[in-house]
This record gives sequence, structure tokens and C-alpha cells, in this order.
Amino acid sequence: MSEVNFGIEYMNELNAEGPATRNCLARIPESLFAWKPHEKSMNLGYLSLLVAEIPLWIATMVEVSEIDFATFKHFQAKNTEELVNHFDENFERAKKALRNISNQEIMEPFYLKANGQVLYSSPKKINISSSINHMVHHRGQLTVYMRLNNIAVPSIYGPSADDKTF
Repeated sequence: MSEVNFGIEYMNELNAEGPATRNCLARIPESLFAWKPHEKSMNLGYLSLLVAEIPLWIATMVEVSEIDFATFKHFQAKNTEELVNHFDENFERAKKALRNISNQEIMEPFYLKANGQVLYSSPKKINISSSINHMVHHRGQLTVYMRLNNIAVPSIYGPSADDKTF
């Protein structure tokens, strides 16, 4: 029996989540980027950017082995097209990184830092899995924001009330 290639397994999981995530992002109008459901909530533009950038976290974990909150550059999407293009670029970069990582490399440490100070460290494998889950979580949050703004929610794991493609 052959050894499981963890990078390929995570790439397959990311591939399973990508189309629905992209479909959600493509429906977010830039006219609502500043909208938020509550004063303590993040605005729709930031939430959308967060969802679009999580694949970049995965690529960075694999390629650089660290993310520093102080130096991590966030993209500033001016419109929906830029947001979706940013997601597409990050998604492809994450898939490439996962396709090329060995099981030995995926067990090496990832470091989360703030101004160079290590806040957290654990094997890349754990953080990649957690990041995929994090993207799915925030995509779910995004669909709530969409519903509250009468933006049609696409099919994710099956038909939605707005998108009965099955």
C-alpha cells in the first residue's frame, strides 16, 4: 500500500471548496464592500478579501514557513473583478505549493509571528488543514451577509434557495 501524499490530499480538498468559494465572491458587489450587519462585525469587503486571501496563507505556509502579521501584505480590491482575480491567483498558487510539497516538508514547522515574535508554531500539515476549514467557515459567514443583502447564494454542497442547479 502506498503512502498518502498529504499535499495532494489537501490540494484535492481545496479543489473541492474552490468553485463554490469563487461563486460566492463573484456575487459580491463593490457597492456593498463597506456594509456590515452589526457595529462589531467586519465589513463585507474585508470578509470577502479574507476569504480570497486564505489560499495565499496556505501557499505562504508552504513556501516561506511563516506569516508575520506586521509584514503580511493585504491586497486592496477596488471591485469585484479584482477580488475574484485575486482569489484565482491565490488559489492556483496554493494548489501549486500543495502539489509540490513532500510529506517530510509538510511536517516541518510553520511560524505565526507579530513583528518577528513567534506567537504560535506547529507543523505545516496542521495549519494547512486549519486554513482550509477557516476558509469554509468564513465562506459560510459570507453567505449570511449575502442573504442579508438579497444577494443570491450559490449552490455550495447542494442546491440553495437561490440556485437550484440540481
